[in-house]
Amino acid sequence: MSGTLDHVMMRVGDLEESLDWYTTHLDYEEKARWEADTFTNVYLGPAEMHDAGAMLELTYNHGESDYEMGDAWGHIAVRVPEGELEAYYQQLMDEGVEDYRDPESCGGRYAFVKDPDGHEVEIVQRDQGALWSLDHTMIRVEDADDALGFWTRKFEYEHAGRWESDTFANYFMRPTDAPAEAMSVELTYNYDGRSYTMGDAWGHLAVEVDDLHEAWDDLMVREAADYRDPASCDDLYAFTTDQDGHEIELLERGDGEPLFPN
Repeated sequence: MSGTLDHVMMRVGDLEESLDWYTTHLDYEEKARWEADTFTNVYLGPAEMHDAGAMLELTYNHGESDYEMGDAWGHIAVRVPEGELEAYYQQLMDEGVEDYRDPESCGGRYAFVKDPDGHEVEIVQRDQGALWSLDHTMIRVEDADDALGFWTRKFEYEHAGRWESDTFANYFMRPTDAPAEAMSVELTYNYDGRSYTMGDAWGHLAVEVDDLHEAWDDLMVREAADYRDPASCDDLYAFTTDQDGHEIELLERGDGEPLFPN
């Protein structure tokens, strides 16, 4: 069982403001929407996103505007072409986006901005994937060995890259043989033994699988957490959690169709 990352979910306090930010500055378009009595989910992505590309899910809980960011959730990262980081960062600045960490402060290799809710958005240089498409999602983990073991044993992901410094390490995990355009999960491990607060502004990662019930059975055999099984989710999706409590959704899509089409 090895599925590509389908989307990453974040909660927002003002849906229209967030939609305007992502559609204006990252040129995203609405791919799908689910309206319930108490919440709205909107799925976004570039117009020309790859079949294996991941979407951004914005969740708006009706009447809720304040969320705790916590520090167990890190950021999403979006792509711009190699050598054009400065130009696209300046474009965002000209459009009035918050100046958080400019390219110079990041050694010219990447940069960061924030969306209206304070979610960090990293800008990375890649030669694959559509402009502004999701490259990876970063989460912080308390034990690198446990985290790497979780993604390799439970989801059959492979170790696709690492960055090690004096104080921390980043490990990138992705499905075996996934296209370069697929999103990765970045596991950040700080060597000082700190613990993290989950908060509620960050929601979950979602993995697309071929067969929901078969994938769920595999996870149970591999001793994954039984958080929300398919039956409790109307057999549309299911949830497990990793060793640090990050939620991971499993969902099944037919022929690449969105779960909740417009």
